[in-house]
Amino acid sequence: MNSGHQNNKPFFILGPCVIESWSLLETIAKELKRVQEKYDIDIYFKASYDKANRTSMSGFRGLGMEKGLEMLQQIKIDFGFPVLTDIHESYQAKIAFKYVDVLQIPAFLCRQTDLLVAAGETGKVVNIKKAQFLSGQDMKYAVDKVLSTGNNNIWLTERGTMFGYNNLVVDFRNLPDMAQFGFPVVMDCTHSVQRPGGGGGKTTGNREFVAPMALAAKAFGANGYFLEVHPDPDNAPSDGPNMLYLNDLEALLVQILS
Repeated sequence: MNSGHQNNKPFFILGPCVIESWSLLETIAKELKRVQEKYDIDIYFKASYDKANRTSMSGFRGLGMEKGLEMLQQIKIDFGFPVLTDIHESYQAKIAFKYVDVLQIPAFLCRQTDLLVAAGETGKVVNIKKAQFLSGQDMKYAVDKVLSTGNNNIWLTERGTMFGYNNLVVDFRNLPDMAQFGFPVVMDCTHSVQRPGGGGGKTTGNREFVAPMALAAKAFGANGYFLEVHPDPDNAPSDGPNMLYLNDLEALLVQILS
């Protein structure tokens, strides 16, 4: 099947949680370009123009769709990365696909039929994140919704399962379960260490488990690795506790590639 990723090399979805500024995107992209050239790896640059599912109304959401998409397009032009971003409503697919290479369906929204169909109709790669309340096998139905449009450019991403309040666990069997559908499977190594809503109106997380998540996913046959990175995650406005320090990325990539 066509998947938008044509070889057997692992691929990496890398970038900040949310677009904070052009300078942040540029700083991260320069480092990603360096490691890409050093290790000859496939990188998709990711960032969200709007975090529409923040825990609190006061949470930072980003710079907005128009400005954010223009910045992502400029990253593509300046650095040559294919780019990925989330969409949250059906109408956004018809706008975002003009700027990006991969449309991502957030985990909470992976059962939204109209959203999946709208993404599929663009012909772009659709990265569907598995909901925190679904099994890997349940993702067949999300896949079918995109396939109904004639688009078979699909990735499936594991990002943990709710286990009580403010906690996620990863059942790594979901990776081979989703691989049965014939599409690349991705491990979201940073969102899987979140503690959703565990910080009094904001999400916390356990960054120290990001590397073990990636290496366990490798053992279970992951094709791709999703890692949010930031030069100063402890002061980032979104998902800081689970983002990887940009300076620590290279060492983890070496482990995954070895």
